[in-house]
Amino acid sequence: MTDHFGQDGRPQLTEPGFANQHSGGYVQRPDPGLAAYADTFLDAVESIPTYRPTVGCVIPAYNEAETIAGVLDSLLQQTRLPDVIHLIVNNTSDDSVEIAGHYAGPHTRMTPQGEQSTIIYVHDIGKNPDKKVGALNYGYSLVEHMDYLLGVDGDTTPEPDAIEHLVDEISSDDRIGGISAIYSIDDSALDKPVEKFLIAGQRAQFSAFNMQNLLKGRNMAVLGGQFSIFSTQALREVLRDSHQRTPWVSDSEVEDSLLSLQIKSAGYLTKISAQARAHVGGMTTLRSLDAQQVKWNFGAIDLMWPGQRGDTRGQPLHPNLRLRWFEHMSMVINIVTRLMFVLLLAGSLNISAFVFSPWWLLPPLSAVLLNYRVARSMAFANRRDYLFAMLLAPAEMYMWIRMGHFVRAWLKFFSRQQSDNWAAQAKAERGKGIAWLYPFAALGLFFLVSAVAWVQIPIQTRSDMLAVGWPILGVITVLQTAWMIIKGSKRYRGYKA
Repeated sequence: MTDHFGQDGRPQLTEPGFANQHSGGYVQRPDPGLAAYADTFLDAVESIPTYRPTVGCVIPAYNEAETIAGVLDSLLQQTRLPDVIHLIVNNTSDDSVEIAGHYAGPHTRMTPQGEQSTIIYVHDIGKNPDKKVGALNYGYSLVEHMDYLLGVDGDTTPEPDAIEHLVDEISSDDRIGGISAIYSIDDSALDKPVEKFLIAGQRAQFSAFNMQNLLKGRNMAVLGGQFSIFSTQALREVLRDSHQRTPWVSDSEVEDSLLSLQIKSAGYLTKISAQARAHVGGMTTLRSLDAQQVKWNFGAIDLMWPGQRGDTRGQPLHPNLRLRWFEHMSMVINIVTRLMFVLLLAGSLNISAFVFSPWWLLPPLSAVLLNYRVARSMAFANRRDYLFAMLLAPAEMYMWIRMGHFVRAWLKFFSRQQSDNWAAQAKAERGKGIAWLYPFAALGLFFLVSAVAWVQIPIQTRSDMLAVGWPILGVITVLQTAWMIIKGSKRYRGYKA
């Protein structure tokens, strides 16, 4: 400091960088040394690393020898690597452990954000009675101290920027408890016509489901286990509120749906990502598709149905289940209209009373329009997807197959069968079991009994039944067609499913 004397004769202290101007007044003048220090200080502040949320990836794997290498490769190629990857192999009878073992250890790669590192651990937990649920909970115990848990199925390959998008989205809003990626199915390695047909149907089914959620504020009722990220804070609150020891429970057929409901009930949001995409494994046989869809439908019914079944409390009015109720009611209407049309058409032809009307072309044309919009909404649509939509027959056949799954799930639910649907799906994927034939046999028997009963009815009664049935079907079809036109004309607001 420097001493100066003011007009009153008293000494005044001034800081360096102050100069005397006019009648003893002092004004601040920039100090070159201070300016240089400021630049150095700002550079130091900018060099301080920002907080990077920690992500623990958990991969439950059961007999994934054919796909696990591709899954690990896709995770190591991410623009945002997980901080750690835990592969939990359980109940396996193939070479999953040996193949994954080649990936165990640290991995470092250069990304657009700089050099990143991760470590892959391979855990073989042997026989595990809780199967996938047990593997997920084992993985949770290893990463619960981290900010986020990323669940990945052993046959799911994400796009290179998928984790980056998920982390950015979930860390941007503390209200979000979990975010699911947009799922599609890779159809590039299919040989048989049946495989191509079934995968095309599943791709359309996934796309329609994804778009429905994207347009509803991106609210996602089910955080699918294929590729979803969870806030570990939200999972801890679920454990507290639900009095559970682990986030996933083995007494639900759809462990991911139940956990999603619990996260929502804990006050968090469950969302679908706007950009993160992942390719999941599809079912390439009627047998395996039947087992998967029956398991999904059965588990959804278990959550929707009022009251207590086992240890799962039915929650029919839960916000996350409203879309499920709508889907099931839509399927009931689809079953009624199709069965009525086949029966009325056959009955009319039987007594030579069928009169064609051009108006009957409107429903199938509306269906084609809607299917076309679904195909166009796909991020990775190809020629097969458009053919599936435009030819109508493939989509209609796939709908009949889904109807069989739906009816079988409800019958199984009401019969209170004590069966392990997880084991049934695993068995079906190994090419065993005949339950997938039951819907086809039941449908054939239904039409046979209907035909026998029809010919026993007097001709006048048949005519009266047709006179009543066709108008009823017409009203239902008009409402269905109007709904399809509305859905087909909706704007997708730039989303791609």
